[in-house]
Order: sequence, then structure tokens, then C-alpha cells
Amino acid sequence: MIQALLDYYRLPANLVGGISSTPGSASGVSGFFQFGAKNICYGRNRSGVAVDVRGSGQFDASKDVRRDGTTIQLPFEFTEVIENLRRERYRRNMNPGRTPFAANALVRRLYYLFREYLPISVRRQLQRAYFRGWKELPFPAWPVDFTVDILHQEFLRLLMEKSGTKKVPLIWFWPEGAPSCLIMTHDVETRSGRDFTSKLMELDASHGIKASYQVVPEERYKVPDEYVQHIRARGCEFNVHDLSHDGELYQKREIFLQRAKKINECVKKFGARGFRAGVMYRNLDWYDAYEFSYDMSVPNVAHLEPQRGGCCTVMPFFVGKILELPLTTTQDYSLFQILNDYSIDLWKKQLDLIRKKNGLMSFIAHPDYLVASKARGVYELLLGHLGQMVEREKIWMALPGEVDQWWRARNEMKLVQKGSHWEIEGPHCDRARIAYATLDGDRLVYMVENDS
Repeated sequence: MIQALLDYYRLPANLVGGISSTPGSASGVSGFFQFGAKNICYGRNRSGVAVDVRGSGQFDASKDVRRDGTTIQLPFEFTEVIENLRRERYRRNMNPGRTPFAANALVRRLYYLFREYLPISVRRQLQRAYFRGWKELPFPAWPVDFTVDILHQEFLRLLMEKSGTKKVPLIWFWPEGAPSCLIMTHDVETRSGRDFTSKLMELDASHGIKASYQVVPEERYKVPDEYVQHIRARGCEFNVHDLSHDGELYQKREIFLQRAKKINECVKKFGARGFRAGVMYRNLDWYDAYEFSYDMSVPNVAHLEPQRGGCCTVMPFFVGKILELPLTTTQDYSLFQILNDYSIDLWKKQLDLIRKKNGLMSFIAHPDYLVASKARGVYELLLGHLGQMVEREKIWMALPGEVDQWWRARNEMKLVQKGSHWEIEGPHCDRARIAYATLDGDRLVYMVENDS
């Protein structure tokens, strides 16, 4: 667990110690438990586990933390629980919350086969039936889940309390001390979306926003070189979106490996660095077959996605050599078509929550749907709100590739003590800022050091 804290905060290694873990419940079986009143975890736990997530409250691991002078012992393995949440390994024991008809794999396959031929009204009815009961899902937390981030905060707090340390230095999450980061991404699913790309770039630019465009490389529409060059000439980013966007990427390992090879070839062909799977399907345990730099296929909370789950964090994280940039807000399509909500209220609520946790605020907006004036009007309201927020709060507005570069550089930085003060060493350290974690009662508070 020491390495997990070091990676998350980039702490000085000599300041981390004195916490040990006891992995495994009596049976060695993974299940659900809580750490505190609301933080649902998944893994092995000495205090016991529940098979069903609704029973997690019976097992509060925070009550079984043992303090022995200079040592704190946890009843579970910290890194195991963090990885279980990030990689959504709890899903195998989750009730998907759908009707058997909607959850049927054959039904899903037929839907994507005939989707483009179905009237929009029919598609909406099918999708709303598919997501019926989503509000009753107890986990991950809606509308944003911070479990992974809260667990890191809690264990750093335990460390500080144990050692009597008043403040601990760390390398701040974002460059130049920015409180949070914002990225806008556009998934181009159809030819009409491709043809609307130019106007969408102009609309974004009018609000000072540059985005990444994820483009389907096979079957759906042609991707001429001029189209790719036009996106990059406007200062935007070009990425690969699935292979054919048919919902079949992760159905079978053998098929996945064949498609992953083609995806890697497309990434090289277009000179892209990022990827997003169609329909946000994912299996993080298979990512070792990919050769791109970063992925954007994992939602923070996926109640309104065909594949339920969520990574329970608003921070980027590594899956092997690949950096994951989680989707932390609701997709435009889900907002408009599933929730039938043509306002930015939910987005504003999510932004406010993420900003308070200093996280990554990431969006998906589809040019295919923004062609419609009603949806585009709501999106323009969002752009106006984002522009004001970035200016007012000094948020780092970045392209996904820039976040990838920064997070990799930060991961190689280290804090070095020089006399009575700390300095950051490593690539691009001139952009990094030192912050201090301090205790305010039983809360952990961050203070970022200014340039002076």
C-alpha cells in the first residue's frame, strides 16, 4: 500500500511508513464492505464481507483498524481494494439492475446490428427500458463516486495522525498549481457527425475550447487525410474510436486480440496517441494488448452506460503502461435521450463536486447529436459555463494528450529535501508545484505553494 500512496501523491518515500495490511477475510473470499459510513469497497477483509453490495454496511473496516504505537494495521490490503475499484472487478458480483430481457447478450447484439435502421423514437423507448431502475443502484455513488480518492485521503490522514505530523509535502496534481483540469472530447459516430466536425470546432473555439475527436476507422464512414489534417490544423486532437463501433470489441478474447491488433495499426497509421472504445465497453485486464498511450473508455460511474460499473475515481491512473483518463461527467446522449433533460443542471452539479476534489472534469459530446438545434443550444450553455469557470477558478483547460504527457511526467518526479525546504526534480518539474496536506480536525486539507 505504501507504493500506492506514493504514486497517488508523489510523496517523499521516507515520510511514508508505519501502516501495514492484513489481506484476506477468514474465507479469503472477496466481497463488499465499507470504510466509514459511505465508502463502499470490494476485496478481502478481515472484518468480513458481504456477497451483495447492499449488505456492505454490516462490515465497517474502519472499526477494525489497529493502532499499536508506531504502527497502524488495516484489516484489508489497500492496493488490492484500490485496483478492484479502478478495474471494476466488483462487477462480477453486482446485480446489473436491468430486466433479463435487456441484459441478454443476444438482444444487445441484435440491437447494435439494426440500430441505425430503427426510428429514433423506437431507439429511445428501447434504451429507457434497458436503463429502467438505474436510480436504485447503490454503488458506485451517483452522480460522482470518489471512493478511490477518499481512501487515499483517509490513509494519508491515518499516517499523519500516527506520526504526529502536522503537514506532509506532495507534488500537486496539476501543472502551475491549477485546482482542477478540464478536457472536452467528441466521439464521431456517423457520417453526419463527421460532416459537422468543422462547425463544432468553430463553436468550441468561440468559447476558447479545443477538443479531441475520436473517429471510427472502419465501416461507418470514410476518414480522408484532409479530414484528419483539418482537425489537427485547428489545434485539436485526433484519436481512434473503437474499430467498427459494433459493440463486439470485448465479447471474446480471441476476437478482441484480432481487433486490438488492427486498432494498434490504426493508431500508428493516424499518428494517434489516444483511444476510446465504442459504447464505453471495456475490460481493463486485457489492456496489455494495446499499444496506444492513453485510454478514455472508463466512466467514473456507469449507471447510464450499457456496461454498468465505474472506476470510482476522478483522477487519471495507470493500467500497466496505459494511462486511463476516466469519464467523470454524464454523456450528452445520456442526458438528452435517456434522462430527457435539456438543461445543464446535472453537469453543473458534477462539475462542482469534482472541482471540490481537485479532479479531472472530462466530457463527451457527440457531433452526431449536436447537429440538432435543441441539443446544440444546451451544449452552447455548457460551453459558456465552462468558459466562465475556467477563467474564474483558473482551471487547467487541456487536450487529453496534454494530460497524458503531464501525468507521465509527474509520475517520474520526486520531492527532494534541500536544507529546510523541498524541491521537485524530474521532467517538466518547472511546471509542477509543491502542495502540503494538513489536518483540519479529522479532515485532510491541501494547500498549494505559490510561485514566490
